[in-house]
Amino acid sequence: MLLLAMGLATVVFTSCGNGNEPTVDNGVVINGVKWATRNVDKPGTFAAKPEDTGMLYQWNRNVGWSSTDFINSNGTTKWNEVVPLGDTWETANNICPKGWRVPTLLELQSLLNSENKWTATNGVNGRVFGTGKNTVFLPAAGLRASNDGERGGSGDSGYYWSSLAYEYGNEQAYSLFFDNNDEYIDGGYRRYGYCVRCVAE
Repeated sequence: MLLLAMGLATVVFTSCGNGNEPTVDNGVVINGVKWATRNVDKPGTFAAKPEDTGMLYQWNRNVGWSSTDFINSNGTTKWNEVVPLGDTWETANNICPKGWRVPTLLELQSLLNSENKWTATNGVNGRVFGTGKNTVFLPAAGLRASNDGERGGSGDSGYYWSSLAYEYGNEQAYSLFFDNNDEYIDGGYRRYGYCVRCVAE
């Protein structure tokens, strides 16, 4: 497990409100990065509410998987066991709505470096990053793991992709992990299904 050391930094928050349409989100700026307030749902859309899981994505792929039923955004149930390739999340596979993209490793690090705490929103466990009204809530939505997309960790842990491949192995990519005790950035298996929280382009 690689825990990236984070230095102290000045934290600046700017509230930008919330969009309530599937492809609209006004975002919140934390440390100079504008974060969407909701996870990605189907490709090109946001989840309805900040506490909603949205869909789960294998790294650098544009097919989302339901967090409840074993079906994907193409309407099929065939889990892709092949490890996704690439050094970064390709623009052609961007699953964020227009004007948004998958965050870089440095952007995830800056979010991790802001004040955060384990909490619950409308009965959903997760971590809130920021202070006061200038926050984003990331639900502990769990993941789809193994070679067959088995669902696990819902309510206990959160997994969120960055756009950068892991430097210590070609089967992983950098991701944010958290639970009620800890939060860190490490390599996650690319063929697993994680949440995506977009940043503004």
